[in-house]
Amino acid sequence: MATEVMETTESRVNYLNNGTTVKSWLLTLDHKRIGLLYLFSISFFFAIGGIYATLIRLELITPQGDLLTPEMYNRVFTMHGVIMIFFFLIPSIPAVLGNFLLPLMLGAKDVAFPKLNLLSWYIFIIGGCLMLYTMLSGGIDTGWTFYPPYSSIYSNSQVTIAGVSIFITGFSSILTGLNFMVTIHTMRAPGLTWFRLPLFVWAHYATSLIQVLGTPVIAITVLALAFERTLKIGIFDPKLGGDPVLFQHMFWFYSHPAVYIMILPSMGVISELIANMTRKRIFGYNFVAFSSLAIAVFGFLVWGHHMFTTSQSMYTGMVFSLISYAVAIPSAIKTFNWTATIYKGSVSFDTPMIYALAFLGLFTIGGMTGLFLAALGLDVHLHDTYFVVAHFHYVMVGSAVIGYLGGIHYWWPKITGRMYSEFLGRISAVIIFIGFNLTFLPQFVLGQLGMPRRYHAYVPEFQVLHILSSAGASILAVGFTLPVIYLAWSIKYGEKVGPNPWMASGLEWQTSSPPPTENFTYQPVVTHEPYEFENVEEIKQARQAELQRA
Repeated sequence: MATEVMETTESRVNYLNNGTTVKSWLLTLDHKRIGLLYLFSISFFFAIGGIYATLIRLELITPQGDLLTPEMYNRVFTMHGVIMIFFFLIPSIPAVLGNFLLPLMLGAKDVAFPKLNLLSWYIFIIGGCLMLYTMLSGGIDTGWTFYPPYSSIYSNSQVTIAGVSIFITGFSSILTGLNFMVTIHTMRAPGLTWFRLPLFVWAHYATSLIQVLGTPVIAITVLALAFERTLKIGIFDPKLGGDPVLFQHMFWFYSHPAVYIMILPSMGVISELIANMTRKRIFGYNFVAFSSLAIAVFGFLVWGHHMFTTSQSMYTGMVFSLISYAVAIPSAIKTFNWTATIYKGSVSFDTPMIYALAFLGLFTIGGMTGLFLAALGLDVHLHDTYFVVAHFHYVMVGSAVIGYLGGIHYWWPKITGRMYSEFLGRISAVIIFIGFNLTFLPQFVLGQLGMPRRYHAYVPEFQVLHILSSAGASILAVGFTLPVIYLAWSIKYGEKVGPNPWMASGLEWQTSSPPPTENFTYQPVVTHEPYEFENVEEIKQARQAELQRA
């Protein structure tokens, strides 16, 4: 992509030093600063979720359940799931990297609705504070799925407040998705047609569709549950004439598409990493772009595969089973096309590329094991076992979090203008990959052997596998801690970098690092197809000449 962007002395006034007071940050309308506010916020919730995960793995080292009481264990694993899903995984890439990068990739000065963008962060914080109040008031013990009738009748935990928290937080997701859709439609640079868009943008467009169309369903569902608990209105409670299976239909109608809210942005990140780290255009660009939309559409049609053991008919289950197999096709298209792109590419094994390769391995395992759960007969045996826990984490943590970390490392020089330790980056990526597999591969075996999830005690025969899993979790914790240390160190002491340290092709690399407040000093104009690397050296020489003249 060629641009008319020129770096001048004026452009060096960037979002990092253009007002450093707390007020300037809390009232900012700069999409880049809002992305960083989300980064700090979700990192805080990730740390809390990690503490709960540590308690879970410590409890499961011994089969007797001698660290936590059954009631406390229920609250711990529920809070781990709720915080990680609603306050980290769902907002992580769209709210952080999406907010920071979309206008840059589109050649725009900001998102379409800057004030709405800031409002979405405040809504997220309000919902998060309510969830923290829930945690400090004893937490919730229903499981992150909030299934009635236990959640609507028997639970004595803070279900109502948690439901209101998720209801409020949902508006943050809706507003972010709406803002991204309008921005992509209306604020693209001249020459940036739909099929010149980076695949990161395509992935976020598909994600925004799910956020806008699906999030209201979960918001209404948890609000209805809160009303039922407080006002005794019969919606899901069978004692009041309600139907608990209706809750499952409504919950999973959103929560399965929510899987793709978590995974589609990560897929967009991986497309950028593989293309720019192999110096090749993504193989089958059009197929990869449309597969994002196909995943978004199919995601709304497969919620029933979570309910094979409920009262839904066998014929309904067969339909959901077939559609669940079909949804794997667009994901497989992406995986095969990424692999074809790497083949005979000029691969640079920098930290972002190691994360991309880790993503391919972990996502393949997560996707393949999902096919087992889509089979009616097998799902009856594996339902609510540790096989489901392992599959879910391979897709969510092994793919979504790995993609998030890969994106953070790739765009960190653009965000801060400084480079981190490449040696430590590679080490941490390998540690995370090893620790993750050691944590969750044993859980596939546990599930196949019949170990039910959400139990704090188990038969002694399962102890060796649980010890392996807990040992892997300790390695994984080291891998997650390392980036916090060396990325924070790099902010002050890292090597300063220019606008395009990776020699990548996107518009975001054609402005200074960090970018100026309004992103570009001149309107960029796109004249080339995406991921064309032949002209990168020419662009670099032109920019250097302009810098000398400036």
